[in-house]
Amino acid sequence: MSHASPSTKTQLDQALVSAFLENVPEGVYFKDRDSRFIALSASMTRLFGRQDAAEIVGKTDFDFFSEAHARPAFDDEQTIIRTGQPLLGKLEKETWPDGHITWVLTTKLPLRNDQGEVIGTFGISKDVTESKQMESALDKTRRELMESSRLAGMAEVATGVLHNVGNVLNSLNVSAAVIATRLHQSKADSLTKVGELLRNNATDIGAYLTSDPKGKLVPGFIESLARHFSEDRAHLLKEIEMLQKNVDHIKEIVAMQQTYATMVGVIEPLQAATLMEDALRMNSAALVRHDVRVVRDFAPVPPILGEQSKALQILVNMISNAKYAATEGAKADKIITLRIAPGTTGRAQLIVEDNGIGIRQDNLTRIFGHGFTTKPTGHGFGLHSSANAAMEMKGTLTARSEGVGKGATFILDLPVAPVSPASG
Repeated sequence: MSHASPSTKTQLDQALVSAFLENVPEGVYFKDRDSRFIALSASMTRLFGRQDAAEIVGKTDFDFFSEAHARPAFDDEQTIIRTGQPLLGKLEKETWPDGHITWVLTTKLPLRNDQGEVIGTFGISKDVTESKQMESALDKTRRELMESSRLAGMAEVATGVLHNVGNVLNSLNVSAAVIATRLHQSKADSLTKVGELLRNNATDIGAYLTSDPKGKLVPGFIESLARHFSEDRAHLLKEIEMLQKNVDHIKEIVAMQQTYATMVGVIEPLQAATLMEDALRMNSAALVRHDVRVVRDFAPVPPILGEQSKALQILVNMISNAKYAATEGAKADKIITLRIAPGTTGRAQLIVEDNGIGIRQDNLTRIFGHGFTTKPTGHGFGLHSSANAAMEMKGTLTARSEGVGKGATFILDLPVAPVSPASG
């Protein structure tokens, strides 16, 4: 059996390490016992704002970060060197000298020599700054929401907005869960296994990589790891983009509610189609997420007479309930139909119909009672407050259903605005 010469082994070692550090998309770094950088990936070098890793080698975190970040990071590394125990999946806040802040999910492990002695540390850092920013933006939106509601003096508006935002929050939670799962399933631990294999065969690594069945797999495995990290990054960026879109949607909902809130108490002519579309837009994220198809059937009707904020509150609740009913139903094609139709003389109807779980006959009137709900996590005041709001606008909110599994129809009946002499 032939053996690679020491020079060939060294060249191969250098080629493997160089290829890995040059192409791995995550921040990978190696440090000595004094926590000085001895090697780092190209992506990590760029994070430091440098083009050449040589500008970083020999320095420590104290040369790049504030004491608030550098000191705990140094202490963690010294603990690893002292105990030999790795640090897995720690969320770290990085404060740079110019004041800007980044967040990373970091894993650190002991770096050992051929004799098994700890000679430093190595680790991998995943940048999760955008995810943290989305979280902060969401918290800020929540605070702004509560403040705007307080200033308007409308606790009911706050409840309505939070109910609508809750639909979008479900989508945010899904994206956050996907991101968390991806991070937890990261193959960062595989780096340790590669390191152990190379270390255990360091005496004749050339022969190991060229002749040993397992050794032959190492270069391909490293290449596979690089592809995995690259795919992970693309997937996480896609989810973060979805988070950003949903945060923007929450802002749109808040802005729309604020616009309606400025007209509180004002009875005026309103376009039924505009109200229906606005309510639909505020529920759009939940409808898309649950794959609910929306059908429009808008007949021309005169402007209705009512209060913008109350009419929107009712319609949003009607569409949200229809979405829930359609989603809980057994039908593959989940459909909500929005209708606008003339009512009796001087009145118009805004109708939301679903093909979902239906309503028992004995519940058709009870569903408008305070605290009554059939939802496992429902609070029972949505339809009650909507029915009261309809009455305050001299309207009615009623429900129809042929029974369980046969869908339901909710009808908001409101007066139309009188025709002015000039127009008639």
